[in-house]
Amino acid sequence: MRVIIQRVNFSQVKVNGEIVGKIGKGLNLLVGIATTDTEVEIDWMVRKCLEIRLFPDPDSNNNRWEKSVKDINGELLIISQFTLYGDCRKGRRPSFDNAASPEVAKQLYQLFV
Repeated sequence: MRVIIQRVNFSQVKVNGEIVGKIGKGLNLLVGIATTDTEVEIDWMVRKCLEIRLFPDPDSNNNRWEKSVKDINGELLIISQFTLYGDCRKGRRPSFDNAASPEVAKQLYQLFV
Protein backbone atom coordinates (compact mmCIF):
# COMPACT_ATOMS: atom_id res chain seq x y z
CA MET A 1 0.00 0.00 0.00
CA ARG A 2 1.20 3.47 -0.86
CA VAL A 3 -0.32 6.69 0.40
CA ILE A 4 0.73 10.20 -0.51
CA ILE A 5 -0.28 12.57 2.27
CA GLN A 6 -0.77 16.27 1.57
CA ARG A 7 -1.68 18.78 4.27
CA VAL A 8 -4.32 21.22 2.96
CA ASN A 9 -6.42 24.19 4.05
CA PHE A 10 -8.96 23.41 1.31
CA SER A 11 -9.18 20.75 -1.37
CA GLN A 12 -11.68 19.49 -3.89
CA VAL A 13 -11.94 16.87 -6.59
CA LYS A 14 -13.86 17.46 -9.81
CA VAL A 15 -14.95 14.82 -12.31
CA ASN A 16 -16.20 16.15 -15.64
CA GLY A 17 -16.50 19.61 -14.10
CA GLU A 18 -18.65 18.41 -11.18
CA ILE A 19 -17.32 18.56 -7.60
CA VAL A 20 -17.43 15.02 -6.19
CA GLY A 21 -15.58 15.72 -2.95
CA LYS A 22 -14.25 18.66 -0.98
CA ILE A 23 -12.81 19.38 2.44
CA GLY A 24 -11.57 22.25 4.55
CA LYS A 25 -8.44 21.99 6.70
CA GLY A 26 -7.12 18.44 6.79
CA LEU A 27 -5.37 15.87 4.64
CA ASN A 28 -5.52 14.82 1.00
CA LEU A 29 -4.75 11.11 0.79
CA LEU A 30 -3.86 9.53 -2.57
CA VAL A 31 -4.25 5.80 -1.91
CA GLY A 32 -2.68 3.07 -4.03
CA ILE A 33 -3.47 -0.57 -3.24
CA ALA A 34 -1.09 -3.36 -4.23
CA THR A 35 -1.79 -6.96 -5.19
CA THR A 36 -0.26 -8.08 -1.88
CA ASP A 37 -2.27 -5.77 0.41
CA THR A 38 -4.65 -7.18 3.00
CA GLU A 39 -6.85 -5.84 5.78
CA VAL A 40 -3.77 -5.82 8.03
CA GLU A 41 -2.03 -3.22 5.84
CA ILE A 42 -5.24 -1.21 5.55
CA ASP A 43 -5.72 -1.07 9.35
CA TRP A 44 -2.09 -0.06 9.91
CA MET A 45 -2.18 2.68 7.27
CA VAL A 46 -5.49 4.11 8.48
CA ARG A 47 -4.08 4.41 12.01
CA LYS A 48 -0.88 5.98 10.67
CA CYS A 49 -2.75 8.57 8.57
CA LEU A 50 -5.02 9.54 11.47
CA GLU A 51 -2.24 9.73 14.06
CA ILE A 52 0.75 11.15 12.18
CA ARG A 53 1.53 14.61 13.53
CA LEU A 54 1.63 17.05 10.61
CA PHE A 55 0.02 20.16 12.08
CA PRO A 56 1.53 22.79 14.39
CA ASP A 57 0.07 23.36 17.84
CA PRO A 58 -1.55 26.82 17.77
CA ASP A 59 -0.98 27.14 21.53
CA SER A 60 2.76 26.57 21.22
CA ASN A 61 5.43 29.16 20.48
CA ASN A 62 7.36 26.83 18.19
CA ASN A 63 6.32 25.71 14.73
CA ARG A 64 6.86 22.00 15.34
CA TRP A 65 4.34 19.55 14.02
CA GLU A 66 2.65 18.38 17.21
CA LYS A 67 -0.96 17.70 16.20
CA SER A 68 -2.59 15.00 14.09
CA VAL A 69 -5.61 15.42 11.83
CA LYS A 70 -7.65 13.84 14.65
CA ASP A 71 -6.28 16.34 17.17
CA ILE A 72 -7.37 19.33 15.08
CA ASN A 73 -10.71 17.76 14.06
CA GLY A 74 -9.54 18.00 10.46
CA GLU A 75 -11.10 16.45 7.40
CA LEU A 76 -9.88 13.78 4.97
CA LEU A 77 -10.23 13.67 1.20
CA ILE A 78 -9.36 10.11 0.19
CA ILE A 79 -8.68 9.51 -3.51
CA SER A 80 -8.04 6.10 -5.06
CA GLN A 81 -4.88 6.26 -7.18
CA PHE A 82 -3.75 3.00 -8.82
CA THR A 83 -1.05 4.91 -10.72
CA LEU A 84 1.05 4.96 -7.53
CA TYR A 85 2.01 1.43 -8.57
CA GLY A 86 3.08 2.37 -12.09
CA ASP A 87 6.44 0.80 -12.97
CA CYS A 88 8.37 2.56 -15.74
CA ARG A 89 11.64 0.62 -15.54
CA LYS A 90 11.03 -1.36 -18.73
CA GLY A 91 9.91 -0.04 -22.08
CA ARG A 92 8.11 3.20 -22.75
CA ARG A 93 4.77 2.41 -21.13
CA PRO A 94 4.16 2.03 -17.40
CA SER A 95 3.14 -1.36 -16.09
CA PHE A 96 0.48 -1.55 -13.40
CA ASP A 97 0.98 -5.25 -12.65
CA ASN A 98 1.65 -4.50 -8.96
CA ALA A 99 -1.61 -2.57 -8.53
CA ALA A 100 -4.52 -4.57 -7.15
CA SER A 101 -7.28 -5.56 -9.56
CA PRO A 102 -10.21 -3.12 -9.65
CA GLU A 103 -12.46 -5.56 -7.76
CA VAL A 104 -9.97 -6.18 -4.93
CA ALA A 105 -8.87 -2.54 -4.80
CA LYS A 106 -12.47 -1.37 -4.47
CA GLN A 107 -13.09 -3.68 -1.50
CA LEU A 108 -9.90 -2.64 0.29
CA TYR A 109 -10.48 1.04 -0.54
CA GLN A 110 -13.93 0.81 1.07
CA LEU A 111 -12.29 -0.58 4.21
CA PHE A 112 -9.79 2.28 4.17
CA VAL A 113 -12.54 4.89 3.89
